Amino acid sequence: MRVLAINPGSTSTKVALYEDGTELWSDTQRYSVDDIKRFPSISDQEEFRRNEIRKALDSHNTDLSSLDAAVGRGGLLKPIPGGTYVVNEPMLDDLRSCRYGSHACNLGAPLAIHLAQEGGCNKAFIVDPVVVDEMIPEARLSGLPEIERRSLFHALNQKAVARRAAAEIGKKVDDCNFIVAHMGGGVSVGAHDHGRVVDVNNALDGEGPFSPERSGSLPAGGLVHLAFSGEYDLNSLLKRMVGGGGLVAHLGTNDLREVQRRIVEDHDEKASLIFEAQTYQISKEIGACSAVLKGCVDAIVLTGGLAYSEMFVEKIRQRVSFIAPVIVYPGEDEMKALAEGALRVLQGVEKAKEYR
Repeated sequence: MRVLAINPGSTSTKVALYEDGTELWSDTQRYSVDDIKRFPSISDQEEFRRNEIRKALDSHNTDLSSLDAAVGRGGLLKPIPGGTYVVNEPMLDDLRSCRYGSHACNLGAPLAIHLAQEGGCNKAFIVDPVVVDEMIPEARLSGLPEIERRSLFHALNQKAVARRAAAEIGKKVDDCNFIVAHMGGGVSVGAHDHGRVVDVNNALDGEGPFSPERSGSLPAGGLVHLAFSGEYDLNSLLKRMVGGGGLVAHLGTNDLREVQRRIVEDHDEKASLIFEAQTYQISKEIGACSAVLKGCVDAIVLTGGLAYSEMFVEKIRQRVSFIAPVIVYPGEDEMKALAEGALRVLQGVEKAKEYR
């Protein structure tokens, strides 16, 4: 079965063709800022990106009529449980109107359904969007009724590596408890209770451990004083926390490799301390998730770009391996995860869900 996977980013679109889960080809189309600026809204980019995808299909001699399905990156929708969803009109209406937020990923479903219909298969899906919400009620509460904790995290990759880890230990994901730490530009640590992510930090807003570019959770009093210091308005403070926090704020770089170079070659004590603090905070969040799961943890899974660093992973392993075995899957293969989600439905392994 052939599945076309589509992953729109702010200035790029990744496209890949899979046959029975094996990648046949992939293509990353990159656009200049001027290319994007000429469109008044995200939705106005749809035809432009669709035409660019057709160029990729032509360059790889792929006819749309050969597809069994198309799958797009899930966009900003209302909170929904994890799974593979059929692209339908309510979903398209919410994405095109940007009802729940504006981001290029909102184009994933519209692009998928249009190309699927053009090819004649009429089957289009999204898989585990960032808005996946399976949190238990007690996990939502904060100390102020006006502020509720939200589930916004790297759901696509977290869910995919949980399935991979379950297969590795010879179980079904619904029979396992995992703690999954996605460690990239943002860091999200989720407690997976028999396939459901019952608690996770809001990585989009920078909650949880600090990351290469995000501040992580901050002391409440200090944050309030900073907000009223006169140094920041709302937008500048939000940008400071998400984009200008973490390693960027402390060391002026978001590149962990550069931080390690400073530690090893320059014997930089500050870099060493920040590196230690970051692994400490991720380990601490993993420990908190073990309490959520009442200590019943089959494995701790470390994934994302930072997991390529053996030095980084080892620091975390030293602190958390007493909880459960540590499994490492560096990087993130979102395109494959999208294709596998569609394939599970096409093969009857999983039933597609309806967005309402």
